[in-house]
Amino acid sequence: MKFARFFITGIIFGIVLTKAEAVSWYRIYEMFHFQSFHMFGIIGTALFTGIVGLQLIKKKKIKDFKGFPIEVVAKEKGFWRYIIGGTFFGLGWALVGSCPGPIFILLGTGTYAVVVVFIGALLGTYIYGLLKDNLPH
Repeated sequence: MKFARFFITGIIFGIVLTKAEAVSWYRIYEMFHFQSFHMFGIIGTALFTGIVGLQLIKKKKIKDFKGFPIEVVAKEKGFWRYIIGGTFFGLGWALVGSCPGPIFILLGTGTYAVVVVFIGALLGTYIYGLLKDNLPH
């Protein structure tokens, strides 16, 4: 029961994303065809919340659930890795109709065809792990 609050938070987050239609293939389709602001609004809200949250963590020196200070490590500056990585991520998202997070939500809603996507995500992660030392970072 140590992690019950995280499990409950995940369930609530899944319900919110489902009710907001953020896991809907049709909404993602609309986004990639620039036919609707719906998903861009959700992503923009998440981006804003993340930026504000990170700034609060840095400024207030907020601690994690174990009481240790949260350290935000600065990333190395780069351009091409973000362009190439973002392109692959976006292409995968457009082809599958789901980004990695909602895969679990879709499984929870009974969309079992997503098992193929889940296996693909695991396989892609495994292949990246094998190749990461040879990739430009």
